[in-house]
Amino acid sequence: MTEARSEARAAGGRPYGSPRPYGALLWTLPPVALLALVFLYPLALVVQQSFQPDTGGTSVQPYADVFASEAFRDALWTTVWLAVAATVGCLVLGFALALVIAFVPFPGARAVSRFIDVFLSFPSFLITLALLFVYGTAGMANGLWTDVTGAAEGPFRFLTTPWGVLLAEITYFTPFVMRPLLAAFSQLDTAQLEAAGSLGARAPRIVRQVVLPEALPALAAGGSLVLVLCLNEFGIVLFTGAKGVTTLPMLVYGKAILESDYPGACVVAVVNVLISVGLYGLYRVVSRRAGA
Repeated sequence: MTEARSEARAAGGRPYGSPRPYGALLWTLPPVALLALVFLYPLALVVQQSFQPDTGGTSVQPYADVFASEAFRDALWTTVWLAVAATVGCLVLGFALALVIAFVPFPGARAVSRFIDVFLSFPSFLITLALLFVYGTAGMANGLWTDVTGAAEGPFRFLTTPWGVLLAEITYFTPFVMRPLLAAFSQLDTAQLEAAGSLGARAPRIVRQVVLPEALPALAAGGSLVLVLCLNEFGIVLFTGAKGVTTLPMLVYGKAILESDYPGACVVAVVNVLISVGLYGLYRVVSRRAGA
């Protein structure tokens, strides 16, 4: 058998029993073709439409019109600052909650940790709907206020403002930061914490000098992911009813559905995709370095 393998290797330059190169290519073609049909072809149509104004032909005029519009600049700024602010809020809140779950013993800590995994599968509009029940115009908080004070209406009206969108995004995306943090904390050597405590270090100093350096890669990975997700969030903005908050996804919806400006909608979509892909590349680099 060894001689036969040697002869086959010498005759064809390929080890005995190894797959033929064109066989591997044939197995690769179907998934690649399916990917191109389902994902790349629609994206190519969007890019093509973005260069085809309503007047006909091929032109960059749709890009010039969109970039020159104040609505696009406002939507871009709103998208960026909401995404950055939500990411910062998720990092701060997620780090604090992960510290409590990982290092403060309390009944049900393991159940809370498991619930975080389940929470990641919830749709974003569900969290927004829950906030509407609590802080909406006719929500529980305003109802309680009117019952106690006798006022005609309650004071909680922030959900239809950018701050309401920010609260909803922080509430929904914080577990996306907590999950990698809890995984990082589970790998932390508790002997370091015990040694620092035995030397008289207080809890804030232990967190700052021992826990935080170990958590930085997980924070970077979780923060990068949240930044990408917030940049493309549509359901939260839509369900809060914040009419004065227009993000890039909302602008695509408005131009395509409300204004029937399909070239303009495609231009905004292309810009949104480019930003998202760039941030996703950053997320992959950070995750790889963090080992996430």
